[in-house]
Amino acid sequence: MKKTVLFLLLGLFGIQAAVNSQRYAFVDTEYILRNIPAFQAAQEQLNQLSGQWQAEIDKIYRVVADMYKNYQTESVYLSNDMRVAREEAIIAREREARELQQKYFGQEGELAKRQEALFRPIQDQVTAVIRELAREEGLAAVFDKSNGVLYLDPAQDRSDKVLERLGHRK
Repeated sequence: MKKTVLFLLLGLFGIQAAVNSQRYAFVDTEYILRNIPAFQAAQEQLNQLSGQWQAEIDKIYRVVADMYKNYQTESVYLSNDMRVAREEAIIAREREARELQQKYFGQEGELAKRQEALFRPIQDQVTAVIRELAREEGLAAVFDKSNGVLYLDPAQDRSDKVLERLGHRK
């Protein structure tokens, strides 16, 4: 019995020592990306492009609204065939706006494709530096502060080191 208890205690202390010897750190990828000029330039480029596309879509919706307003005003004077033709024209124009919106802003739209093309190389570079830093410092894990970790010891934050290695000083 004593041997079993002693064995269990030694096992527990061994596990505790192994857990305590592992080193962890965290980084804040949002902070890192905000401090990389190429990322900021890519974000600005996407914002401008998105604004242009949204203006184009808004213009079509304004045309649809004007078409509908005119239709309501003139519908009393139109024949049945003319009313149907106008309704179909309004519906077609509205469909065009929705399709354009999907083309630009849909899940697989132009914005998503451009975002991937612009951000992926920067994100890959940051990830590579984080892995390199973790290997050099013998870290068991590196957590991303941006993804909702509840407690972090500020002494373990390596975000500025990642920026420095990427050639961007704070």
